[in-house]
Amino acid sequence: MTETAVHPGLTAGIWTIDPAHSEITFSVRHLMTTVRGSFTDFGGSIEIADDPFLSTATAEIAIESIDTRNTERDAHIRSSEIMDMANHPAMTFTATGVAPARTGRRARHPRYGVDGDLTIRDITRPVHLITEFHGTSVDPWGGLRAGFTASTRILRSDFGIQFNVPLQGDRLVLGDEIEIGLEIQAVLADG
Repeated sequence: MTETAVHPGLTAGIWTIDPAHSEITFSVRHLMTTVRGSFTDFGGSIEIADDPFLSTATAEIAIESIDTRNTERDAHIRSSEIMDMANHPAMTFTATGVAPARTGRRARHPRYGVDGDLTIRDITRPVHLITEFHGTSVDPWGGLRAGFTASTRILRSDFGIQFNVPLQGDRLVLGDEIEIGLEIQAVLADG
């Protein structure tokens, strides 16, 4: 069965990420709870190949656009202790492979594994995103849109981010694991 038969409307071509209708979020353990944040300035594209499993994607996220709803914390995250925005103003992602993923009982949409390279602070590590395709639809302006949800987990220490504050016993202020969530709308570029 071809991918087109499984996903009508997912036309081969370049799909541009629409940041106004997309979001990049993250969460990390802080003390005994979880702090959540987002990046508001990002862009990229998805190139759907005739064989969708040969598709590629790229994205760039501006570190300056981090928003955890606390300006002091955001400034600290941008500092050289954490993201080092002065020397590394953006992080990037490049997809290196797409494959069908196991679909759980609760999954409403087809799932795929998207492998790629994530670069933060000039350190590149492989990541694996579990991705759901939500279908396509024509928007009010005549553009064809596709929707995707993706998630992954990374260790900030893998990217050279070691900052922490020790607490009583062997605990630390910040967890090492970062959960990342993507809600992406992309628009098919005019041929």
